[in-house]
Amino acid sequence: MSKRLENKNIVVTAAGQGIGRATAIAFHKEGAKVIATDINEKTLETLNKEYPNIKVKKLDSTNKEDIEKFSESLERVDILFNAVGFVHHGTILDCDEKDWDFSFNVNIKSMYFMIKFLIPKMIKQKKGNIINVSSIASSLRGLPNRFVYGSSKAAIIGLTKSIAADFIKDNIRCNAIAPGTVHTPSWEDRVKAFKDPVQAKKDFIARQPMGRLGTPKEIADLAVYLASDESDFVTGVTHAIDGGMSI
Repeated sequence: MSKRLENKNIVVTAAGQGIGRATAIAFHKEGAKVIATDINEKTLETLNKEYPNIKVKKLDSTNKEDIEKFSESLERVDILFNAVGFVHHGTILDCDEKDWDFSFNVNIKSMYFMIKFLIPKMIKQKKGNIINVSSIASSLRGLPNRFVYGSSKAAIIGLTKSIAADFIKDNIRCNAIAPGTVHTPSWEDRVKAFKDPVQAKKDFIARQPMGRLGTPKEIADLAVYLASDESDFVTGVTHAIDGGMSI
């Protein structure tokens, strides 16, 4: 059986849990050499214990100095998968300046830093691939109580298209994935914060036309396609994977 990502060197952010973890595992199973990064060392240790061939590295994707140092340790990067994200709940009236700054710092500035320091390696190689995790709550669709989250995730789509346009002649592709609601540990934590978690879960599921949440593996399967040579003619595109939310 051929492995679609054999010998590709891939960096994955937010790989400790959820979409990032599932994608790091999927990349590994397809033959890639994966470096899984996260700010949470414990989740990385769990990942590495289960998959010893996945290299793990504690990394704060919002820290410019850390990323610069990390980039210097890499000889080659074929694919960068940016999965760092934070969900703020509320309207503009619930969003203080510190909430705005924090969300944009985590959701978009982290990708700016990662791409800024890793894309020169791709330019030198004359080939590269960047995949950014956005959201259906973005410029694709406005969702209630997702003001700053949707704003920052819309910025990811703009960033993706700009990178794709600027570096297409360098044989570098850049695409985005826009998931609907996905059943992840962070989603479970958000639900617990509601006054009625049981009803909150029902409400989340009810807004999905398919009547269920997505799974991290489903997002990872799309990421494998975008990381593979099968998608070599695809760049600058935002791929909705949302159970019909954007219909």
